[in-house]
Amino acid sequence: MAKKRTSRTDTPKTTAQQLGSLVKSARDIMRKDRGLNGDLDRLPMLTWVMFLKFLDDLEQSEEVESKLAGKKYRSAIEAPYRWRDWAAKKDGVTGEELIRFINNDEAVRPDGNRGPGLFACLRSLQGRNGDGRRDVIANVFRGVTNRMVSGYLLRDVINLVDGIHFSSAEEMHTLGHLYESMLREMRDAAGDSGEFYTPRPVVRFMVEALDPQLGETILDPACGTAGFLVESYTHLEKQCKTVEHLKVLQERSIFGGEAKPLPYMLAQMNLLLHGLRSPRVAYGNSLAVKLTEIGHKNRVDVILTNPPFGGEEEAGIRGNFPADKQTSETALLFLQLIMRKLKRPGPGSEKGGRAGVVVPNGALFGDGVCARIKRELLIEFNLHTIVRLPNGVFAPYTSIPTNLLFFDCSGPTKTIWYYEQPLPEGRKNYSKTKPIQYEEFADCLKWWGRRKENGRAWKVKASDVVRLDDDGNLVSVNLDIKNPNAAEALEHKPPEELVESILVKERRIVEIMGEIKAILRKGVRA
Repeated sequence: MAKKRTSRTDTPKTTAQQLGSLVKSARDIMRKDRGLNGDLDRLPMLTWVMFLKFLDDLEQSEEVESKLAGKKYRSAIEAPYRWRDWAAKKDGVTGEELIRFINNDEAVRPDGNRGPGLFACLRSLQGRNGDGRRDVIANVFRGVTNRMVSGYLLRDVINLVDGIHFSSAEEMHTLGHLYESMLREMRDAAGDSGEFYTPRPVVRFMVEALDPQLGETILDPACGTAGFLVESYTHLEKQCKTVEHLKVLQERSIFGGEAKPLPYMLAQMNLLLHGLRSPRVAYGNSLAVKLTEIGHKNRVDVILTNPPFGGEEEAGIRGNFPADKQTSETALLFLQLIMRKLKRPGPGSEKGGRAGVVVPNGALFGDGVCARIKRELLIEFNLHTIVRLPNGVFAPYTSIPTNLLFFDCSGPTKTIWYYEQPLPEGRKNYSKTKPIQYEEFADCLKWWGRRKENGRAWKVKASDVVRLDDDGNLVSVNLDIKNPNAAEALEHKPPEELVESILVKERRIVEIMGEIKAILRKGVRA
C-alpha cells in the first residue's frame, strides 16, 4: 500500500472545525479588500495562496523521503520563491513590498536581491527529466492574477493559510471535503457567467455506471474543476492492493483537458488535494487538434465528461472536423472528439472504449449536422443507453433539459435503452437549496445490470430513430423518444424545451445560410 505522508511531530493537526474557521476568517479578510468583488474573485485568490502552501508542504515531505533513501532532491520551486522563504514568517514581507514582490516582473526578493517577481518566476518554470510539475505550476500561474491591492490584508490571509498543514494525511482528507464545498460555491458564483458544473451525484452515478477498472485510462477532455476525474480517482483507489497498483493509478490512469485558466487551476488543486501527486491535465482547448490526427496512441479506455453546450467555436476550431460535420455548437464538436478518442476493439481492449456524456436535449432531436453526427454514432458505435434526467438538475443556472449518453465501441447500435430518471415523489423541481441526490439513482443502478422494460425504462430499435428520404438520403435522427410506458403526458412541451427547440432550428438556419453562401461563391468563381 501507499506510504502515508508523514506529519512533522512538532506540527499540531488541524481539526475540521479549525480548518473551516481558518478559511472563513481568510474570506472575511478578503471582503475588506477593494480589489476583490464577490466570491468569483475571492475563491480563486484563496485557491492560489493555498496551492503554493500545499506545494511547499508536499515538497518538504518528499525531500525528507529522498534524504532517507539517500537520494538528492530538487524542488520544483526554488529559493527564495518557496512558501517557506517568503510566506511562512508571520512578520515577513508585507504591505506594498509584498504586492510588488508578487505582481511585478522585477522586484526586491525576500533575500534582499533584485530578481523576477513571484508570479514572473512561477510562469517561467519549465519541466525537466519527465517531471511535469514545473509545467503544471507555470500553466496555473499564467492564468492567475493577484487582485488584492492591500499587501497588509494579503499578509493576514497568508498567515492564516500558513496554519493549514498539508503534511498530515488526516488534514488532507478533511481539507479535501472543505475544498469540495468551496468548489460548489465557485460553481454557484460562476453560474452567472455561463459556466455550469456537473452536480456531484450525477458525476458519481456516471462513474458507477461505467465502472472504470485499474489499468484503464480515463479522460475528461473538458474537465472544468475535475469532478469526473476526482470521482474516477476515488473509484480506482478502492481497487488498489499493492504498491504497483498505486503507481499505475498515479502515473497512467487519470487524464484531462481544460481551456480556461480558472477552472484549470481549480482542477489541479482539486486533484492534488484528493491524492493525485502529478495531475495530467492539459491546458488548452481539447478541440484544437485535427480529428484525423488522433490515432491509436491518443485513445483511451473511458471518457466521462460534461462538455460545454450552447457555446460557439471559431472557424479555426471548426476546420479540425470533417466538412460535412462542421458546426459552431461546442457540444456537437466534443461529441465527435469523444467518438474519435475511444479505443477500438483489439489487443488490450477486447470491446474497445466506452463513454458517458452529458448532452442538452437539443442534441437528441437536432437535424442537419447534428443528425449526421448521430447517424455516425449509431453506425460506428453502440449507443446502448440514454438516461433522461428530470428538468432542473442544473437549476438555477439553466433550465435546459439534459440527458446522459452511454456508448461503446463494441459494434453498431441495434437497440437503444432509455431510462427516465424521475423527480422524488412530491417534488415538482430541483433548486439550489434542494439539488438532486445520489441516492435517487439507486433504482437506475439496480436496473443497469438486469434490464427489463418498466414504467421508467423502454427500448427502441436503432432503425426506428433514423429517417431517410426516397433516395436514401438522411432526413433526421430523432433520439428524443418519449416514455411509452408512462402515464399519458400533456400534448404541449414545457417552455424551456420549446426554447431549446427554437434555438436548435435557428442554428440550423444559420448553417443552411452558410452553405448557400458557399455554393453561391463557388458559382461566382466558376
